[in-house]
Amino acid sequence: MRKLVIMYLCFFGVSLHAGDIESLTLEARSQSKMLGQSLMAVLKTSLQNDGPEAAITVCNLNAPDIAGSLSQGDWRVGRTSLKIRNSDNAPDAWEKQTLNEFNDRIQAGENPMMVEASTVIDGEFRYMKAIPTAEMCVTCHGSNVAASVASKIHELYPADQAVGFNVGDLRGAFTLRKTLQE
Repeated sequence: MRKLVIMYLCFFGVSLHAGDIESLTLEARSQSKMLGQSLMAVLKTSLQNDGPEAAITVCNLNAPDIAGSLSQGDWRVGRTSLKIRNSDNAPDAWEKQTLNEFNDRIQAGENPMMVEASTVIDGEFRYMKAIPTAEMCVTCHGSNVAASVASKIHELYPADQAVGFNVGDLRGAFTLRKTLQE
């Protein structure tokens, strides 16, 4: 049984108890799950109905809107990776460090579906949840991407870095921020 340790944290005038962090983490998990499910549903439907080239366009147009629709109130919801496709998703310093730690944890045998991290930085609660590369993902992010798919990727993302992944690799992470009230 896990022992609950009551902590009192003060970051730039923001006071938090361990229960506050746990509550924020649960809320962030829920938000990241909704983002993941929404993205997967849209991409899976597009892949099945229209093929990978169309799915790339759908991802290009819909993914930012889906994340935006979940970014309500004080929450900002998005995705990031060490190998980005969309430059708007470039990781900041904490995200980059956390992604490297996620890679280490997965390489050490931790289940990628369970890898997450949270912290408070500069008056913001920060949360990240690993996104492992699924079978469906390698169609557009794998090592052997079809020429027509690569062409569409290059058309929409000329500076793309997000290829060369294998099933189970860390593709990236959902990243969430919530401004904390003083």
